Amino acid sequence: MEFAAAPVYEVWPGDGGLSLKPYQAAVRAARETVEVVRAFDPDVVVADILTVAAALAAEMEGRAWATLIPHILPTAEPGFPPYSIGARLPRTSVGAALWRSMDPIVRRGVELGRDQLNEARRRVGLAQLPWVHGGISRELAIVATFPQLEYPRARWDPHARVTGPLMWEQPFGDVELPPGDDPLVLVAPSTSQDPEQRMLEATLSGLADELVRVLATYNRRPPPRPLPVPPNARVVEWVSYTRTMPLCAAVVCHAGHGTLMRALSSGVPVVACPAAGDMAENAARVSWAGVGVSLPRRLVSARGVRLAVRRVLGDSRFASRAGELARWSAENDGAEAAADAVEEFAASRAGVGRE
Repeated sequence: MEFAAAPVYEVWPGDGGLSLKPYQAAVRAARETVEVVRAFDPDVVVADILTVAAALAAEMEGRAWATLIPHILPTAEPGFPPYSIGARLPRTSVGAALWRSMDPIVRRGVELGRDQLNEARRRVGLAQLPWVHGGISRELAIVATFPQLEYPRARWDPHARVTGPLMWEQPFGDVELPPGDDPLVLVAPSTSQDPEQRMLEATLSGLADELVRVLATYNRRPPPRPLPVPPNARVVEWVSYTRTMPLCAAVVCHAGHGTLMRALSSGVPVVACPAAGDMAENAARVSWAGVGVSLPRRLVSARGVRLAVRRVLGDSRFASRAGELARWSAENDGAEAAADAVEEFAASRAGVGRE
């Protein structure tokens, strides 16, 4: 395996420096990435859904390309709530009709995205696309999540393959757990959101008098102010989720996809406190699938977290359902399934001339 540095551009306003719109940055990065693709001479390029430049570069070089979607499939069917707003799949025809009434608004948004992508494609000499979601390969899209978190669809695109989660963790040793035999609750904040560590502070306060042990990490993002740590809790700088989550009865997290996948692969139900990005969507799927509860941002308080944890620990169905996903994960290796999909794709493209 070889590595090459990806080009980096500032796409949001910085401290007085030059910033680019996302697709402007993609055009510049694509032109640089072409040289990397050409030098490596691959049969297939696999690009993350967010790295548009890599997909553009693959096309510019005439290479087959696949998309890695390291979370839930973001495309919707009629009647689905808009992706990422945190709404669950409707349970009635009336609810589905309500969401269908919003389809024109959502369509305008994705069509705008198509127009912006097409402008980038024009600038690098590629043909215009008539369809939306052009950043997803129409030959192979690896959806690296649990199928149990995907809403049922009338029709799955033939190029979409739900493989199961693809997980990696920086190696780290054991940490000392709070003493005792009470159920262990892990607090696992995001490494990019909630800079005030609001969820962490609310959980420590809310569970101070509960019959639980609390292991909390601030993930090397020190809180802006000292945290009151109750006797039943321990706060650490970093923790191995692989080693710790199997010991837990519940995980309180922001519902980032990686943390969520690790918890469910360990058979642990979650209290999902979404902060930004796709977290609200992940939290909605947690609630819909019965593997935990979703706690909206406005309810992330000491009382809100306390009641949510009580509900997760007090209803064995959450742990039972999370255990089902853990058993599925043990029998279905996501990395192996994704590798098989790429190899099959490469084999199907063998001998196909480059355009």
